[in-house]
Amino acid sequence: MEKEESQNKDDKNLKDENSEIGADKQVPEETKKKEEEEQLSPDDEIANLKDKITRTFAEMENQRRRFEKEKDEAFEYGGFSFARETLNLLDNLERSKQTLESDETIKDKDTLKKLIDHIDIINKDMISIFKKNNIEPIKAINEKLDPNLHQAMMEVEDDTKDQGTIVQEIQKGFMMKDRLLRPSLVAVSKKKIEEKHEEKRSDQKNQENDEKEGKN
Repeated sequence: MEKEESQNKDDKNLKDENSEIGADKQVPEETKKKEEEEQLSPDDEIANLKDKITRTFAEMENQRRRFEKEKDEAFEYGGFSFARETLNLLDNLERSKQTLESDETIKDKDTLKKLIDHIDIINKDMISIFKKNNIEPIKAINEKLDPNLHQAMMEVEDDTKDQGTIVQEIQKGFMMKDRLLRPSLVAVSKKKIEEKHEEKRSDQKNQENDEKEGKN
């Protein structure tokens, strides 16, 4: 009995081994067939290589163009950050000038006049240097508010100006070629509340008259 069971186990193990060997042989054969099916004809291989070469050259050309663009921008706007920081010097000069002019202890004295003259000279020299490097101040006073160039900080009632006209420049803005270095901080005009109400009443009255005429 024990011998028969042992013989059966040996037969089973042998079958398992044979099945594994058969499976191992089957896998490479299937892989080989698949590889043979995937093999391309010489013409197809040439076309495939041409396509790869074309794609490679196109990618290289795109990289070259990007590099040229980055190089040009670095040359044109390499000093952008430095220029923006330098504007603080102009601001400090303007603040110093305003502080001196409001100082009662030196007001209307020759000392003040000399100091202001020197500050103006330095300011003009800096503006001149900026212009040589394509940095120009933005026009603001009496211009219409342009959100791309100006930043409105406050409104001022002014009946002599159209609504949205810049009447005060709080901080001067600058352009570097076609790029905004910093916007102008400005105050814009607005109409008085009374005039707005009058205009509204006038518009309502005109509308009522138009409706009456339409009915007639």
